[in-house]
Amino acid sequence: MKYYQCPVPQTMGMKTYADKCGVPLNCKSSASLKPIRSVHFPNDILFQDYVRQGELERIGLFMRAKRVTLDTMYTSGMAAIHEAVLSGNLECVKLLIQYGADIHQRDEEGWTPLHMACSDGFPQIARYLLSLGADPELENECGERPRDLIDPENKELLELFGVAVND
Repeated sequence: MKYYQCPVPQTMGMKTYADKCGVPLNCKSSASLKPIRSVHFPNDILFQDYVRQGELERIGLFMRAKRVTLDTMYTSGMAAIHEAVLSGNLECVKLLIQYGADIHQRDEEGWTPLHMACSDGFPQIARYLLSLGADPELENECGERPRDLIDPENKELLELFGVAVND
């Protein structure tokens, strides 16, 4: 998340601003100056960003404070566990599961975290999900199982799923 510093100090009034910038200040020009405001993001938006960035400490703080729920579907159509898998951050995936994320949760297209790990080529995440009992036979809305989404070049994932590797 980026924050930009305000070019005008907050303690500076309109008169001081006009003097400092050399801009004459009259009623018409002062009407266009707006009061300083703060922007506040909902907890879900902040949490989603922390998951994408893999900020484990902040994720833990949100979870311990019960400021978010893990089954929330974001505007991306995915839940936090899906976002973590797509980031390729195994430690983030582990942390979310530790706090109760469902390894079988589906996104808006029926993809599970295992579908995403296979599709995006993350064998270490796929192996971890399988070790927890993720079902490799679940199909998404297109009828695809996780193994159907593996890139033929990804030998490690192919071996993990027992798919024949052509050399």
